[in-house]
Amino acid sequence: MATNILAKAGVAEEEGLACEKRDQLFSSTDAMLEQWEVDHGEKEVSLTFGERLGLEDLYSLNVWRASVGELLGSAVLVFMIDTIVISSFETQTKTPNLLMSIMIGITITILLLAVFPISGGHMTPVISFSAALVGLISLSRAFIYIFAQCIGAILGTLALQAVVSNKIAQTYSLAGCTITVIELGPNGPVVTGIETSQALGLEIICTFILLFASAWLAYDHRQFKALGVLVVFPIIGIVVGILVFISSTLTGKKGYAGAGMNPARCLGSAMIRGGQLWDGHWVFWVGPAISCMVFYIYTKIIPSNHFHANGYRHDFFSVLRALL
Repeated sequence: MATNILAKAGVAEEEGLACEKRDQLFSSTDAMLEQWEVDHGEKEVSLTFGERLGLEDLYSLNVWRASVGELLGSAVLVFMIDTIVISSFETQTKTPNLLMSIMIGITITILLLAVFPISGGHMTPVISFSAALVGLISLSRAFIYIFAQCIGAILGTLALQAVVSNKIAQTYSLAGCTITVIELGPNGPVVTGIETSQALGLEIICTFILLFASAWLAYDHRQFKALGVLVVFPIIGIVVGILVFISSTLTGKKGYAGAGMNPARCLGSAMIRGGQLWDGHWVFWVGPAISCMVFYIYTKIIPSNHFHANGYRHDFFSVLRALL
């Protein structure tokens, strides 16, 4: 009897010590979290506006080296996509839009796998700008990447022009981004295509779907880690292919080339070919920019535990607050 009482007393004492240790653990953890929040807040306050913009990236050799990957990746992307567009319609198949979309989706997947280890595999200002808004990269790095993508797109278009005949280049406008084209009709030149407002609407919608349905998987580090590049990148390629097919088929207008979703590619053909490719060219920049802003606002509206993006220290709102 006495032994049982002593045993129970010993157990009670051990439980009491365990509870005390557990309380100390939680209290110390809370204290550490509070201290981290204080330190984190002080660090944010002490940062200069230039640090929030990531101006140090402008002088980083590694960033400029990574931009070479964006430049070459964009050049290859533009050359391959433009040749796919021309080849699909030259094959005289009954469904050139479908063939074109499938081939573009495969191309996007392959190039993402090739360029991702070097720079992250952006290859379009849409990804670079939206990544900077969300805070995955600095605004300065985004500027460098977009500049490299535009140069790469111009080089890719130059390569295309060098290998196609003048007749093909004129017939397909170097596979550039067009809203309307001028064709010879029975009574003279005829303008065919869609309204600028329609093109802008399609550009905004398709670019947002691209970000919402596929790029999201790459931005959220939990999903990206769980799925891996061999799942995420094919999904992005499939989504791009579907959007190309929908936007180029939906209107039924011959002069409209479909949603660009890549302002750099549209700029490349406009710079080299010129002419009607400059008509409404702003649509292919303004539309994606609006989509990126809407997508960023969406990431701020949803519960924070539903979106985990590891990257740069500050997103767009934090930079804006520092400026104001």
